[in-house]
Amino acid sequence: MVSQKVVIKNPTGLHLRPAGVLCQEAMRYKSLITFKYGDNTANAKSVLSVLGACIKSGDEIEFVCTGEDEGEALQGMVLAVESGLGE
Repeated sequence: MVSQKVVIKNPTGLHLRPAGVLCQEAMRYKSLITFKYGDNTANAKSVLSVLGACIKSGDEIEFVCTGEDEGEALQGMVLAVESGLGE
């Protein structure tokens, strides 16, 4: 298991379009990918789970990756968020 915290930079937070981009990135990996926000944990491979977390701009989330390609998955997820999730 590997984890890393990142800050959401998108001005509108994780609304539908960036949530979809985040999920598409997560689906590229075999590992279980979740993220923690406050006391909640969301499945990064589920658009509904990501949207349900209600992540806003400036919020800090912690990605947690578990599985055979966990290191690569964590890098990919962090890079996707830091690059703005297509916005």
